[in-house]
Amino acid sequence: MLEVVILAAGQGTRMKSKLPKVLHPVCGRSMLGYSVLRAQEMGAQKIVVVTGHGADKVEEAFADSGVVFARQDQQLGTAHAFKVAVPHLSGSSDVLVLYGDTPLIRLETLQDMQKSHAESGAGMTVLTAELPDATGYGRIVRGGDGSVERIVEEKAANPEEKKIREFNSGVYIFNPRALELVNQIGNNNAANEYYLTDVLELYRQEGAKVQAFKIQDASELSGSNDRVQLAEADQIMRRRINTQHMRAGVTLIDPDSTYIEDTVKIGRDSLIEPGAVLKGNTVLGEDVRVGAYSVIEDSLVHDGVTIKSHTVLEGAEVHSGADAGPFARLRPGAVLEKDVHVGNFVEVKNTRMLEGSKAGHLTYLGDATVGREVNVGAGTITANYNGIGKFKTVIGDGAFIGSNSVLVAPVEVGAGAMVAAGSVVTQDIPEGSLGVARGRQRNIDDYARRFWEQNSEKVSQKHRVLHAWLQHQKARNS
Repeated sequence: MLEVVILAAGQGTRMKSKLPKVLHPVCGRSMLGYSVLRAQEMGAQKIVVVTGHGADKVEEAFADSGVVFARQDQQLGTAHAFKVAVPHLSGSSDVLVLYGDTPLIRLETLQDMQKSHAESGAGMTVLTAELPDATGYGRIVRGGDGSVERIVEEKAANPEEKKIREFNSGVYIFNPRALELVNQIGNNNAANEYYLTDVLELYRQEGAKVQAFKIQDASELSGSNDRVQLAEADQIMRRRINTQHMRAGVTLIDPDSTYIEDTVKIGRDSLIEPGAVLKGNTVLGEDVRVGAYSVIEDSLVHDGVTIKSHTVLEGAEVHSGADAGPFARLRPGAVLEKDVHVGNFVEVKNTRMLEGSKAGHLTYLGDATVGREVNVGAGTITANYNGIGKFKTVIGDGAFIGSNSVLVAPVEVGAGAMVAAGSVVTQDIPEGSLGVARGRQRNIDDYARRFWEQNSEKVSQKHRVLHAWLQHQKARNS
C-alpha cells in the first residue's frame, strides 16, 4: 500500500509569471501533471496535493484528476506542508513525498526506490544522486554501514562536508510512523521554518534505519525554478520522448529539431521530418509520413496518411490513404475520409470530405459535407457566415465545382451536378444540372486601346511592351 503527498504550494517567484510555477508545461504536460501521473502509475491509493500560492488555479486544473487537495495557507516549510496533508492520509500505508516542480523523475526510479524501501525494512528512504559540484544542495552524510546519518544543508556544512558529492533530492518514502514524528519537528532555525529533513533524526532516535537510494542520472532530480531551468527540463524531456518513439519503431530524421509532446502516440514505421511539432492528444497510426515544419495538435491520423510540409492540423481526422498539404490547414471538425486529397493553401473547417474527393489548391471549405469523388476547383469558397450565424453547404457525390466559385450557404449542389467557373451560387442546384451564376460577358471594341492612348505618356514610362504595341497600332492605322 502506498499513498503520495505532492508538495506544490511554493510561490515560484523566480519564474516571474502570473501562472503558478507548478502549472508551467514541460513538453505539453504541466510539471505538477508529471508528479500526479507518476503517483497514479505507482498505483497510489491516495494522492494528496498540497497547494498554496495560486491554489485556486492549481486546484481547478486538477479538479478531475482524482487527487485530494490540502491548503497550506502559510508557507512555513516542507514539514509544515507535509503536516497539512496528514489528515488526508490513512496512517497505515507508506508515504511517498514528491514535488510539483520536478517533472523528470522516471517511473522506474520510483518503482525501484519503493522496492528497495520495502526490502530493506527502512523507516525512511531518501532519493539521492551525485554531482561533481553539489553546491546549493543538502549533502548526504553516511555512516560506516552505508545508512544515512545526517542531511547537512549548504549553509550548515563544514569544508569537508561541502566536498560530499551525494545530495538530497527531497523525495522520500516514509513508513506510517512519519505521520506522528512530523509533529515533533520544531522551527528553531534562522528561517523559523519546519524542515522535513529533521524527521531523519527522529527516525534514528527510535532506532529505525534511514537509507539512501542513489541513482546514476542526476538530471532526473532537477527542479525548475525559473524559465532557464524550465527550458532545460523541456529539452531533457523532449530527448527522452523522441528516443522512446525511435526505439518503438518511429523514424525521426532530425530528433533535435522535432518537438513531440508527452501525450502523443505514434505507430510503427511512421516517419517524421525535421521541424515537425506534434502536440496534445494527437494519435498517428502506422506508416504515417509527416512533412517538415508541420504542426499537428489534438488530431487523429490513420495508417498510411501523408501530411506534407508546412501543414497544420487542429482537432482534425485524416483517414487512411488521404493526404494533405503542403501548406494546408485542417481546423477543428475537419474529416478527410479515405483517399481524399487536400492540397496547398486549402483550409478545411468543420467539414467532412467523403472518399476520393479532391480540393487541390486555394480553397476554403467550412461547415460543409463534400460527397464522394467530388472535384473542388481552385479558388472555391463556401461562404458559411452571414455575420450572425454559420450555415451548411452540401455537395453531392461526383459533383464538379468550377474554379473561383462561391457557394453561399445554406445551399446544396446535387449529385453529379456542375458549377460553372466563377459562379456565385445562392440557390440549390439539382442533381445532374449545371449551375451558372455569373454576369454574361460583353466585349467593348477598342475600349482598352482608347484608354491606353489617353494615358500614353504614363504608359511610355511604365509599360515598355504596351507602349510599343500602341505605336504599332498607330502606324498600322495611319
